[in-house]
Amino acid sequence: MIEVKNLNKSFDGKQVLKNISATFYKGKVNQIIGQSGGGKTVLMKSIIGLFPIDSGEVLYNGRNIADMSKIEIKGLRKEIGMLFQGSALFDSQRVIENVMFPLVMFSDKDPAEARDRAEFCLTRVDIKPQAFDLYPSEISGGMQKRVAIARAIALQPKYLFCDEPNSGLDPKTSLVIDDLLSTITKEFDITTIINTHDMNSVMGIGESIIFISDGRKEWQGNKDTVI
Repeated sequence: MIEVKNLNKSFDGKQVLKNISATFYKGKVNQIIGQSGGGKTVLMKSIIGLFPIDSGEVLYNGRNIADMSKIEIKGLRKEIGMLFQGSALFDSQRVIENVMFPLVMFSDKDPAEARDRAEFCLTRVDIKPQAFDLYPSEISGGMQKRVAIARAIALQPKYLFCDEPNSGLDPKTSLVIDDLLSTITKEFDITTIINTHDMNSVMGIGESIIFISDGRKEWQGNKDTVI
């Protein structure tokens, strides 16, 4: 679980986030919705710690990120998976190498163990073995997104952040990605936070939703209580 309490963030004297408080639940799909420029991405990056906040608290299972030592923050980073808007796969690496990358960089697994884990994650997101040695440019956008999800869960994260995961995808593929993220969240009991403006996604998998407008939290609920 992640708790945000009275969070404020400004850039060059302009306040972007205004006293936001919210709870993001373990084992649920938590969504941040709102128009472009409303503060969704700034909120997500502030929660992750990429942007230092002006005031307030960000608590990871009760641990305030502002009070953590460098060693503790390094440990927290290993508990976080990130799915970027454009998938952000390495063009020069094959599919299997992309998923192995965080395992090689941030775990003590030997190459054989890293490959085993990468193959498990790829299989879990329904990437077939014949695609393991292809390059990102050789697979579809939907497959690229699934490979990115496999990479994001490779280190068995407790927290998964997804920035517009359906961006650039057709409606049918978007439904597949939504279902996959929802299933993985529950299967591995992850605290998943998704930035989205896709209302089909909100109505499909939104278990806990906050609506951000002009840097303020205007509403919190779930897909059954969306007005």
